[in-house]
Amino acid sequence: MAMVNVKINGADYSVPSDVTVLEACRYANIDIPTLCYLKDVNQIGACRLCLVEVKGARGLVAACVYPVNEGMEITTNSPKIRQIRKTNLELVLSAHEKKCLSCIRSTTCELQKLAQEYKCDETKFCYSPKENLEPIDASSPSIIRDNNKCILCRRCAAACEKLQGISAIRVVNRGYDSKVATMFEKPLAETSCINCGQCIVACPVGALYEHDDTQKIFDALSDPTKHVAICCAPSVRATIGECFGYEPGTDCEGKMVAALKKLGFDGVYDMNFTADLTIMEEAYEFIGRVQNGGKLPMMTSCSPGWVKYCEHYFPEFVDNLSTCKSPQQMFGAMYKTYFAEKMGLDPKDIVFVSAIPCTAKKFEVGRDGQDVNGMPGVDIAVTTRELGRMINQAGIDFKALADEKFDQPIDIGSGAGAIFGATGGVMEAALRTAAEVLTGKPLEKLDFEDVRGTEGLKFAAYKIGDLELKVAVASGTANAKKLLNGVKDGTYDVQFIEVMACPGGCVNGGGQPTQPADVRNKVDLKKVRASVLYNADANKLEYRKSHDNPIIKKVYEEFLGEPNSHKSHELLHTHYVKRGL
Repeated sequence: MAMVNVKINGADYSVPSDVTVLEACRYANIDIPTLCYLKDVNQIGACRLCLVEVKGARGLVAACVYPVNEGMEITTNSPKIRQIRKTNLELVLSAHEKKCLSCIRSTTCELQKLAQEYKCDETKFCYSPKENLEPIDASSPSIIRDNNKCILCRRCAAACEKLQGISAIRVVNRGYDSKVATMFEKPLAETSCINCGQCIVACPVGALYEHDDTQKIFDALSDPTKHVAICCAPSVRATIGECFGYEPGTDCEGKMVAALKKLGFDGVYDMNFTADLTIMEEAYEFIGRVQNGGKLPMMTSCSPGWVKYCEHYFPEFVDNLSTCKSPQQMFGAMYKTYFAEKMGLDPKDIVFVSAIPCTAKKFEVGRDGQDVNGMPGVDIAVTTRELGRMINQAGIDFKALADEKFDQPIDIGSGAGAIFGATGGVMEAALRTAAEVLTGKPLEKLDFEDVRGTEGLKFAAYKIGDLELKVAVASGTANAKKLLNGVKDGTYDVQFIEVMACPGGCVNGGGQPTQPADVRNKVDLKKVRASVLYNADANKLEYRKSHDNPIIKKVYEEFLGEPNSHKSHELLHTHYVKRGL
């Protein structure tokens, strides 16, 4: 790597030659404030908070877009710079609806933090943020947009365009009339938004947030006539600790379970169980398609954001989607049938909740084809963030809790189910089962490492018995677009495809704890969060293959019969819609 010598605040440093001033300062462990910058997503120099002095330059320069060169002399913290940053922040605040005490991002708001650090006067420029406040768009079942709090950093629009390849929201108009809007100012629910929530985790303020369903759960928990149960997705245990000050990549499964029991749930269960059930149904569905001339390549269906993306943007591939419901929906279906019967419960008295990393799951709850005997399979889906707020609101000291275990009889999940939350995990889990079913022999090595990692597109080929199996994994819908276009034009020849709507998979879902840009720019959240799941698979869980899970075996023996049976299709499979744009 070529290096250059620079001077930052009077000290000498050697930094890579192809970086910006902002990145060079971070190599030197010098932080420069930003609001619009988000690594690999948004680098436009719009917020003007990263202004620095460069000797010889005409005026101050935006560090996030200004490249370094040999001998450059940079000043980041002079009185002049601090005053300009303060003034810029006060200008941003003047056009921002300041309802900080009731804002969902209070204490986690990047603007609030910087305003406190620079001792800003929020009333210095006291003209109205908008002559007429804009109506809040709550049309989507997943995402709420409040443009009155928008600071026009453009991070949300960049995430939607660059990470997801969608542009359901974008910046329109110019000057003071600029704003983030949908095409033709339609309500978000009437656009091709896939509800992934990547805009929410990119937003530095409270302009975007999920529909909060926590009060529905508190109401159900207070109703003595209701049996309220919850299941937790694999990646929630890898991230819930971030809501309480733990470092990213901390496994808080035991404390999470303890907190949920203190909240008063009648059953606290591990969604790894239905991740395993999904693999059984999906692996056998794939084998059936291969052996019987079914529609290939088969594509996974556990990510509702991806499913909706396929319906909107590639309706010609809808028939390629696996008909399996997601693990969330399978759990609700099984709980309100098989487990309700075993526990002597009337399904009408059950309120089933899922704790998930995904805002699109809120949309999935209301999709056609998800009901169970005329009832919703899942009644309420709450994000990791909502779960954290519930625990705080209930006055539970999360860090002081002793670890507890999931409730029986749904307390066993395999390592294959655990890695569902990371990109490539569904593919690897399915391969472990499909390979052993096809060959009738145990695998010598369970780790399919070629499909692991956070790269946007991964390809692998495996010899399984007589089958030469070619697979592909796409992380984020922008990469799914590249993959599906390649399948259409013959560039890619594959039989099995996994797509996760969110880059990195569920560990980086739109419902996960928000992290400020200064963390996202330095820490690979996708990698450190996924490490929790891979560690559970390799070192923590007794079973590593879905078909070895004893609860799975029992469910098929006592209730479902066999994978892809008539009963399985009634309860665990669904259908899709060719939506188009």
